Formats: sequence, structure tokens, C-alpha cells
Amino acid sequence: MALPNRDQIRYWGIAAAVFMLLLWFLGDVLLPFLVGGAIAYFLDPVADRLGRAGMSRVAATTLISLVALMLAILLVLAVIPTLVNQLTALVNAAPDIAKRLQGFLLERFPELADSTSTIRQTLAEIGATIQSRGAELANGLLSSALGVISAIVFIVVVPVVAFYLLLDWDEMVARIDAMLPLDHAPTIRRLAREIDVVLAGFVRGQVSVCIMLGTFYAVALMAAGLQFGLVVGAIAGAITFIPYVGSIIGGTLAVALALFQFWGDWVQIGIIAGIFALGQFIEGNVLTPKLVGKSVGLHPVWLLFALSAFGSVFGFVGMLIAVPVAAAIGVLTRFGVEQYQASLLFRGAVARGEVAPAPEPSPRPRRSRKAAGGDGAKDGAKDGASDGGGAST
Repeated sequence: MALPNRDQIRYWGIAAAVFMLLLWFLGDVLLPFLVGGAIAYFLDPVADRLGRAGMSRVAATTLISLVALMLAILLVLAVIPTLVNQLTALVNAAPDIAKRLQGFLLERFPELADSTSTIRQTLAEIGATIQSRGAELANGLLSSALGVISAIVFIVVVPVVAFYLLLDWDEMVARIDAMLPLDHAPTIRRLAREIDVVLAGFVRGQVSVCIMLGTFYAVALMAAGLQFGLVVGAIAGAITFIPYVGSIIGGTLAVALALFQFWGDWVQIGIIAGIFALGQFIEGNVLTPKLVGKSVGLHPVWLLFALSAFGSVFGFVGMLIAVPVAAAIGVLTRFGVEQYQASLLFRGAVARGEVAPAPEPSPRPRRSRKAAGGDGAKDGAKDGASDGGGAST
């Protein structure tokens, strides 16, 4: 016999409360394990495909781990130092950019030269603030990033956790499936499949789009000669999961930097703008349809709210779990709406069969045989008269 709905809500509520308490008290401890689990989930389809090709699970996991390790080493040695250097240079160059912007505006709008002008005072204050806080901002960004992510722990723990979870992923899923309540197993499996579809569409699809598009922007902008192309490409790629926002923000930043660097060379500035136009075309017509699909059921606004809410409550760990939790809540909400629409509360008297049937159309009144005979005689007389008239003609 299935548990009453009230007991189910109580048990699931207790499980959710325990989960939240664990995140609250053990967030820093769980961080490398959550990252390792996310990596294993991301790479499990690759391991399954290699397994279907004839490789054992151990060999497939080892091959994937070696390739991932080589890419991580290449990223650490080649990309990250350049990214940090360009970010620091961009922050240090911000005061000069602000001064050049002020000169550009004063040259074309002489009325701003008035010392009492509100716009000029605002520009001066912005330049002074950037100049005084630029280095502090750069140091703060670097120190906070290093404080959130302990490099030593990640280098040691995350690869080990990801390796073993990827190795035993299918077995863990099978064991969890065997422990499901028998009365509710079909429903839980259906909901789990829907959550997996949403996560696969976003994590394996949208994240891949972000990485590919960010790489394209960074390489293309650096090849075009933009000084801070790697930083701009990384920023544009990181926020590509919000439709059009990544290309708009990245394109605006890149064109603004190109105006200062290539002022007067409109061909070069047009190339910078064309890179983002091409990237938007590739994203909308190639990458997103192939990797994400038409819809993953995870609205960008809902995703941003989940990232903000979980990040503010649980910190960096909360931001990591925000996507799967948002996907689960979205699927459960749709399931709840389906249950509501099938319930007596929604259908009401229609479901109970208490609605009176629609009235049948009233039968036509039957005429008496005498009247019918009289009508028939009249019709016969009319027909005879018409026939006689035809004969006389």
C-alpha cells in the first residue's frame, strides 16, 4: 500500500532539510567532492560510448582521465597566466582609458569643458575612483579566487574523486535504482529521467557551448590584435548561457576597447564587431541546436535566480548545486501541475460525474393520421392540377 501524501511530504521534507544542513555546515568539505561528481557526470556519456566501442570501463576511465589531465596542465601553463596578466593589465589601464574617454568627449562636446558641468564632475570622479581602486580591485579578485578554491586540495582530491565516481557511475546508479520504494519506483524513475534530460541539456550542452564560443572569441580577438582579447573572450563565453547577453556584453566591451586601440582604423574595428556577429550566428544556428536542442526546460531567469539565491546562502558550493537543484525543482513543479490538473480539486464535479448531462433536443411533434391524410390529399390535388396543366399545354 502506498504511503499517504501527507507522509510522503513529511519524509521528503526531512530529506531536503538534512541536505540543506549538510551544505550549511560542511560546504567547504563537500566542495571538492561536488566538483568531482560534476566532472564524472559530465564525462559519463564519453565513457559509455567508449564502452560500446569495446573498451572496458577501467580502460575508458583511465583514457579519459589522462586526456583531461593533459588539458588541465595545458590550461594551467598556457592560458591561466595569460588570462591573469591581461586582467591585471586591463585593470591597470582603466585610469588611462577613463582619461582618454574624457578627452574624447570633451573634444566632441565642448560644453562639457565647463568645470561646473555635472557630467564632467562625474567623469572626473569615475576616473579618480578607478585610479585609486584599480590595483586594489585586481588584488581583491585574485585573493578572493584563491581563497575560495584551495589549489592544493583541488589538485589532489578532485581528480581522485572524479576518477572513482566515473569508474563506478553505472554501478552506483543501478544500486540506487534497486533501493527505490517499489510503489513509487516508476514515478521516481520518470522524474529522474526528466531531470537528467534537463541537466544533460544544460551541463553537457550549454556548458560546452560556453566553452567553445569563449574559445572562439578569445582566439579570434587575439588574432585580430585586440590587447585584452583573452579576457573579453572569457567573459563573453562565461555568460553565453543567457541568450544574447554574452554576445552583447562581450561585443560592447570588445568594440569599446577597439575604439581606443584602433581609433580611425574602421576596418579593424569592423573586424572586431564582425567576430561577435559571426559568433552569434554560429551559436544560434550550429552549436545550440546541435548540443542543447530546442529547449532544456531551464529558463535563464530561473537559473539566474537559483545561482543568486544559493550563492548568497551557501557560497561557492551553493552556486555549484544551483543548476541541478533548479532543474529538479523545475521538473517537480511541472509534475505537481500535472497532478493538480488530474485531481478532483481542479476537475471538480466533472471528475465525480455529478454534472447533469446536456439536454437532448426535443423530438418533433407527431401529427395525427387524419391530418397527415388531409395533407396528403392536398398534396395529391396539387400534383394532379400541375399534371393537368402540363397536359393542356
